[in-house]
Amino acid sequence: MTPKIVWSFEPSVLLGVVAMALLYIRAWLRARAPGEPHPPGYGRLALWASGLITVLIALVSPVDVLGQQLLFMHMIQHILLLDIAPILLILGLTKGLLRPATRRLNTIERRAGPLAHPAFAVFLYVGSMWFWHIPTMYDTALRYPNVHALEHVCFAFAGGLYWWHLLSPIRSRMRLGGLGPIVYMVSTKLLVGFLGVALAFAPHSIYPYYQHHSHFWGLSPDEDQSIAGLVMALEQSIVMGVALVVLFVQMLNESEREAQREERYEIAS
Repeated sequence: MTPKIVWSFEPSVLLGVVAMALLYIRAWLRARAPGEPHPPGYGRLALWASGLITVLIALVSPVDVLGQQLLFMHMIQHILLLDIAPILLILGLTKGLLRPATRRLNTIERRAGPLAHPAFAVFLYVGSMWFWHIPTMYDTALRYPNVHALEHVCFAFAGGLYWWHLLSPIRSRMRLGGLGPIVYMVSTKLLVGFLGVALAFAPHSIYPYYQHHSHFWGLSPDEDQSIAGLVMALEQSIVMGVALVVLFVQMLNESEREAQREERYEIAS
């Protein structure tokens, strides 16, 4: 059988994306006003737009409908919300764009206490993936639209918080330093990647919803689940690999700048 390929055009998603676009454009224009330091470039605007497009692909495009018919398409939807969209959106931000909200964000972080610690972000990221892939929770989300919407919110929030600790343009008192970002990344991606491997090599399908659903593109429930698990494990590995390279280069640059500062200090003294 061939699955339905239709757009959902969920009004709440469209309104949310439009609101995010308008708020960003307003902040972007303000930050580029004459006299403003470090105005954001068009590249930042493109990154934010790409993040919003990713949200639309995940929640409005045929990916959303196909996710209810094929497990591996549902997995792609989760990846878009958990990793790709948050990365693009946060990379679209700068200190100048966030300047009016910096003090408020710092206050929120201070009042959040342990919830603002990077360890909690790891727990939330990994816990969300494992929790929503428990067969009972997974099937419940697919059968009830409100639960499905809650699942999406959980993934978007967990992904946003997780990547904020790595990519935030605002210097935070909880900022990861030294080898912290590498430990942060490797521990998370390995724990989630293990879930993908477990799904890929499970002896049989574990999700009743897909077992009793129509089979598309000639895929059995077992094959569909194996592909979904491989998609998860491969995506986690690729993101981890790219992030580790970037983090390693940043560490080298930071060490070089520190050495230059020490050298200038010795010359001055």
